[in-house]
Amino acid sequence: MSEELSMEDPTRLLEAASDFAHHPGVQNDAAARDFLNRFPLPVIINVLQTKFDVPGLENTLTACLERLFKTKFGASLIPQYMPFVQVGLQADSQVVRSLACKTVTCLLEDLDNHTDVAARLITEYNIYPLLLDCLVNGTEQVAAAVMDAIKKLAGSPEGMEIIFPSANEGATDLRTLAAQCSSLGRVRVMALVVKLFSVSRSAASTIYRLNLLNLLEAEITNADDTLVTLSVLELLYELAEIEHGTEFCSKTNLLQLLTSIISNNSMESILRSRAMMIIGRLLSKEIIYSFIDEPCLKTVISAIDGRLGSLESSDRDECETALEALGHIGSSISGAKLLLSGSSPPARHVVYAAFDRQGPQGHVRLKHALRNISGETRSENNIILNSEAEESLRRLVYEVAYGSSKLTPSGLFLSVLQQDSEIRLAVYRMISGLVAQSWCLMEICSKQEIINMVTDPSTETTKIGMEARYNCCKAIHNSFILSSKLSTDPALAAIDAKLQEAIGMGPYLVRKHVEAQPVVMTAERF
Repeated sequence: MSEELSMEDPTRLLEAASDFAHHPGVQNDAAARDFLNRFPLPVIINVLQTKFDVPGLENTLTACLERLFKTKFGASLIPQYMPFVQVGLQADSQVVRSLACKTVTCLLEDLDNHTDVAARLITEYNIYPLLLDCLVNGTEQVAAAVMDAIKKLAGSPEGMEIIFPSANEGATDLRTLAAQCSSLGRVRVMALVVKLFSVSRSAASTIYRLNLLNLLEAEITNADDTLVTLSVLELLYELAEIEHGTEFCSKTNLLQLLTSIISNNSMESILRSRAMMIIGRLLSKEIIYSFIDEPCLKTVISAIDGRLGSLESSDRDECETALEALGHIGSSISGAKLLLSGSSPPARHVVYAAFDRQGPQGHVRLKHALRNISGETRSENNIILNSEAEESLRRLVYEVAYGSSKLTPSGLFLSVLQQDSEIRLAVYRMISGLVAQSWCLMEICSKQEIINMVTDPSTETTKIGMEARYNCCKAIHNSFILSSKLSTDPALAAIDAKLQEAIGMGPYLVRKHVEAQPVVMTAERF
């Protein structure tokens, strides 16, 4: 009876579905069971397919079904309604398509321990080819739901066999699909490749073996459409972040292609900038230096170095991006050594820019870049580089100091510490790395004003600033006690005592005890 009433007049169903869909918090199995007892699933599906001329009906019912299928009880019903999922993936309505894609994900999550059953249902109802069609022809929301579903499918060997069958099938072959669809469709296929690449090392190995990374290489090589190329570069940026991505990327031509983009003056500035950031992210990982030979790495860094040498002052954004990329490279010990090698080391750009108060390069991010190269972000055992690199860094800092009005590094450090809180934050971290070197420790200890600032808990007012100041104080003290020359100097005993006292106080401002004062309320005076 309730089914007939719902079919004739969906008002009651719509009200109940709206309440269920917008109920705060997570809906549980009991709520799902109660709702479906009142409005059986076939009724909801029939109303959805009948297309009543009721405003908001489709959106409300799809939102309700989405929440239903996310419950354990609701998801357990999906195998019985696979024909509905099949039809939904082919619906004209993008909202219904999105629901169908999300329902596939719910099915796979519910059958996590029964992947063979899930794979059989996906195959039996021809779901995977329909998902691919939704990927290239659906809206952005539908495409996102498809990628989530296929990524979940790739989590099992049975699912991987569906996505990458032993016998290549044209309809589902990602390379064939990319060649047949629009530029937007190609970007989505490549986005799917990157998403699958992140699932596991095994999936990444399969993608590499099938040469699917070549899809991204080919798109960058053509570079006919700036927006498409930029989209592919964004995908490469994601790829570079994946744990096992570095190893496989190093076996392709991607580094060479990125280098050619950076060196191409006719290329859009935004493309060069993204290429530099990808290289920065890749070369910030120590493992990549095991896979790529040094001449190739030097060529890559030389491209950024050369770009910085040719940039005008008006190219502020690209200049800052290039310097930031060098900073990322310098966060790895091998990268820092390369940046500080040669008679004209590429790191000079970062050091000069970090202390430039006038030009556009005086941005706080660039002080963080020098912090990376100096070793603050590296593990304690890798802060110190080899003697050649450390001498190169020392020479660059002194060169900047001699060329400024401050004349000494200690004067430079004090001048930047006297700037705003955001810059001080970066300088604390920069000093924390540099102070491991005896020359920097000597400079810090020679300036009482610097010691006063880093030991004073009232200098900073934000939690992150207080902690950075405190860690800088600890780094100075650690280097101080390790230096036999300074720690045994009676003239510096006061500095040692001040550092120890500051460390004992902790990072946060400790307010002095204030005696309780009587408070007289206005009403009490009358």
